[in-house]
Amino acid sequence: MANRPDISSTVEFLRGQLSGRSPAVGIVLGSGLGGLVSRMTETLTIPYADIPGFHGSTVVGHTGELVAGRLAGVEVIAQSGRFHLYEGHSADTVALPVRAFAELGIGSLIVTNAAGGIRRTFGPGTLMVIADHINLTYRNPLFGPVLEGEVRFPDMSAPYDARLRGVAHDVATTCGIALADGVYAGLLGPSYETPAEVRMLERLGADAVGMSTVLEVVAARARGVRCLGISTITNPAAGISHEALDHADVLEIGKRVAADLGMIIEGVVREGA
Repeated sequence: MANRPDISSTVEFLRGQLSGRSPAVGIVLGSGLGGLVSRMTETLTIPYADIPGFHGSTVVGHTGELVAGRLAGVEVIAQSGRFHLYEGHSADTVALPVRAFAELGIGSLIVTNAAGGIRRTFGPGTLMVIADHINLTYRNPLFGPVLEGEVRFPDMSAPYDARLRGVAHDVATTCGIALADGVYAGLLGPSYETPAEVRMLERLGADAVGMSTVLEVVAARARGVRCLGISTITNPAAGISHEALDHADVLEIGKRVAADLGMIIEGVVREGA
């Protein structure tokens, strides 16, 4: 088993950079969704290249920086671009930012992602609150010795907090934004799924599919952090439509719904995430 990233050096560095700031909410921004940081004030930007244990982002649409600041008057820290298994990272590296956020004191984590729509009624631009997930990456960040502050067998019967999901729906209704609920399937990637694989996922109960999120949520729940997940459905999954899948389309749809997603996240933070 490879050596796990040194969380202590990461947290020590970030505390020094934050200079007394104490984020209450962590936010992970997926492909094409980094525009949320424009809603933050009093921002401090830290490039991943400067942070011990972090790696540069290799995916188009992922900026590769942490942004600390205020959102709706609340101290938050946002990961603009995440680490993926398909980039060659370990499950521990993927979960490192979330674990660092937990050490910094966050109580809630909001994760976003771009996903393919499996449910037939999901068109491009649909926003879906994640009610549950299926981890098909065959990886787990809890594998190995138990880290300080984590539990060996976290209860995953409710990985996504019911209250936060309710607040998200209330905010969306107030803002006139359509918001669905569904199950997210997380796969290893980086190839998109075949039509046969999508049919399998549909039979397993998945409504959307992507290549992130599940490991971050597992690590957060092992530390008692409440989670809210929102998927942007950027395209129908393979076989649902006859269109070829392209990452450029993912980024374009992400930009199109960024304002709506930003209003929902800001509202959730304001209402006490």
